[in-house]
Amino acid sequence: MSHDHHDHDNELDPMAARVRALETILTQKGLIDPAAIDAIVETYETKVGPRNGARVVAKAWSDPDFADWLKRDATAAIASLGFTGRQGEHMQAVFNGDGAHNLVVCTLCSCYPWSVLGLPPVWYKSPPYRSRAVIDPRAVLEEFGVSLPSDTKIRAWDSTAELRYLVVPERPEGTQGWSEEKLADLVTRDSMIGTGLALQPEAA
Repeated sequence: MSHDHHDHDNELDPMAARVRALETILTQKGLIDPAAIDAIVETYETKVGPRNGARVVAKAWSDPDFADWLKRDATAAIASLGFTGRQGEHMQAVFNGDGAHNLVVCTLCSCYPWSVLGLPPVWYKSPPYRSRAVIDPRAVLEEFGVSLPSDTKIRAWDSTAELRYLVVPERPEGTQGWSEEKLADLVTRDSMIGTGLALQPEAA
């Protein structure tokens, strides 16, 4: 997949550079606590942001018509739930199941669907993940604790500035009749990247 005219997310724009400089100055003067900032970032990275994507997945699990729409036009289906904006303008949903597992990576930099997954985790932007996820995705998944049957087909999807991906994990068994809100609690950020699976009901 071509990365021509790629928008390098990991390069600071002027505003981000000013914010970084201001944060450094305020930290040096003892006016802000870096640990507090890290905690806020962690919250948006792992809790607040991914809740949007979890709602999308839960609706796809419980509404076949929405799931079909998500397959055909993920951008519009996701936008119908109010999740739009920078880094999420053009989306494609890829569904796990039927002997297939999907994994998302951005081999050139760190393109990531902020509108549905929040901030990208540090490891997503790391060169080892960006290279190995394509070369040996099964080994990478095992390092994340995901061991799949040998006959499971693993496909790595390479995000670009023009197109971002959302993995729809398999719905866990034993969740028939659950509300969308309850189902969303089973959906993790990693399961929507493909480096994890949905939680089992007893783990929620």
